[in-house]
Amino acid sequence: MNKVASLIKPLMPFLSATYGIALIYITALPIAGNHLTFVGEMLTWLITLVGIAMTLYLVQYVEPKMFPTAEQFSLKLPAISVILGLLLIAPLWLVAEGYIVYGMTSLALPVQLEPLTYTTEEMHEDLLSSIHAILLAPVLEELCFRQMAISPFHRRGAKIVVCLVMAFLFGIFHVRNFPGAFISALVYGFVFIWSRNIWFSVILHSGRNLAATLLAVYCWLKLGDVQMANIPVIILPDMKVVIASMFLAIAGVLLLKKKMSTPV
Repeated sequence: MNKVASLIKPLMPFLSATYGIALIYITALPIAGNHLTFVGEMLTWLITLVGIAMTLYLVQYVEPKMFPTAEQFSLKLPAISVILGLLLIAPLWLVAEGYIVYGMTSLALPVQLEPLTYTTEEMHEDLLSSIHAILLAPVLEELCFRQMAISPFHRRGAKIVVCLVMAFLFGIFHVRNFPGAFISALVYGFVFIWSRNIWFSVILHSGRNLAATLLAVYCWLKLGDVQMANIPVIILPDMKVVIASMFLAIAGVLLLKKKMSTPV
């Protein structure tokens, strides 16, 4: 590693976070108004795709030249069974995240929960924005806040410290959803360190956002009750969702266990 890389390496978490926040801010500009429009969303998708392509180039070709240890992490897509397994586990993580944040917040101050409801117009806007939240935003966020920041470091202890720093910065970026974003970022970071493959955390992140969208549809169709607090953001689904997410997670774990135990 050359002298320039040695100087930059300790700053990588902050440089990656700054780079990621700047990109995400730029992608949000077309939808900065009060109401979403299809044209605005299309521009956001296009800008995000450009950002993803640029970031993939950086992590695949530029970063490994500066930090050879970055090559320890793969950019290869996992098998279909692994993708499906992670997607099946994701709803349980969404449920767990809500109850963890609720429990932690309740220890410090009263939490005002209200029934989550959607009008038809709100549902249409939510479904439109969810395309970006499920397919594009997790890719860009995981590349910036996990891959770029953690991959230059070789020692496990250093990776964990960087994971904590990035989770804190990720939480601050999400403002009123700091507790949930912080905890989720920790999970995504640990999954990335364990799997050595950014797509594992991307898929779990995407699956969590997909589960949140399906939960919104669940409320809109009045299939059950979901409680929500706005500050911090807390979503507590009813027991039907909790039990269903547990069964899905069991199926997901079995899929992952079968794939991991199969010789390559």
